[in-house]
Amino acid sequence: MKRIYYLALEKNNLDRFYNLCLNYFSELNKYKKDWEVLFDFLKDKVDVIIIDEFQNLIKEDKNILSIFQNIVDNILKNSKIKLIIIGSSISMIKSKVLSYKSPLYGRRTLSYKLKPISFFDLKEFFPDKNILELIEIYGFADGNPYYLSKINGNFWEWLDKELKEKTFILDEVDFFMRYEFENPSLYKSILEAISFGKNTIKEIKDYIKVERTDLSPYLKNLIEVELIKRIVPIDQKINSRLGKYYINDNFIRFWFRYIYPNLSSIEEGIFDINNIKNDYNRYLGYVFEDIAKQFLIKSKIFKFTKIGKWWYKDKEIDLVAYNENTKDIYLIECKYSDNVNPKEILENIKEKSKYINLDIKNKYYIIFAKSFKERIKEDNLYLFDLKDLEKYL
Repeated sequence: MKRIYYLALEKNNLDRFYNLCLNYFSELNKYKKDWEVLFDFLKDKVDVIIIDEFQNLIKEDKNILSIFQNIVDNILKNSKIKLIIIGSSISMIKSKVLSYKSPLYGRRTLSYKLKPISFFDLKEFFPDKNILELIEIYGFADGNPYYLSKINGNFWEWLDKELKEKTFILDEVDFFMRYEFENPSLYKSILEAISFGKNTIKEIKDYIKVERTDLSPYLKNLIEVELIKRIVPIDQKINSRLGKYYINDNFIRFWFRYIYPNLSSIEEGIFDINNIKNDYNRYLGYVFEDIAKQFLIKSKIFKFTKIGKWWYKDKEIDLVAYNENTKDIYLIECKYSDNVNPKEILENIKEKSKYINLDIKNKYYIIFAKSFKERIKEDNLYLFDLKDLEKYL
């Protein structure tokens, strides 16, 4: 199969694409440097053309979408060539390529959104690492193959070296946010607040010290580009006023919790990696909840039709899974700690569960921990520690 892969940059894309094609076909030097001319030349000579970071073409040339409309409609119409467009800017791909108003609307054969790798597939990247190390890595990289592929050797030694050498970690999020927002400063402050557990609008406002600014449009935009998500308690409707905001991706959450507030000291070379290590177990509490959720879905031990978080006033349960058909409910607490006392947690869950506003027939209790002080046995109680989870890696 003959294919051409082109990674679009911020400038001179036509020149760069032309020179790339020239490497494959020297006779191209007789042709005009023009997108439509180039595609007309290539249509019978290659099977696949891949253009990555397509949003850079859009930013450079406002007419590029109309040009590609003509390429697709007329030049490639009767050819067997496959044109693959890839972009990392969710907002631009949605609005400029996939939306109804786009010149390219209705011309796609297939669209596919790449999802992160599951925690339980990380062993494929790191076959020699135990579950504790994998959780630490997942808290940093999430399931992003690019970040995972960067990690080499001991995670903490690698991270320390990366920060001292000021590699991709420092400017990765800035690079991304410049694509999505013209003025990202307030967005960054909001993401920092959420990374530190400020999940309501009031908590976010108090953290970033703004009073009169309406954060709603900013939060809406962050949801649109899938940096954050709005979650309501599992027993509430989607439009409930009880919604809270959470960062979607562990790397973004890690960056705004540990990198963004410490950019100056990292740049000056005085940042101590122990500042992250000393806080990391606390940070991993939310990550552990996500891993537990993935386990419950993957293992299929329990039958439920929806799963989410629950809270009511000052009461909160980490995860609640509910079967809308059988009315069975699974009440789940996740403690990223050793020697957890399951009796104490069980009593706590039972008390809080009285306030859940769902039609419940049977209650089941599930506790996740790094390890337990003792493995008690009670009806409808299930305990899972890291050894249990490791079996599913």
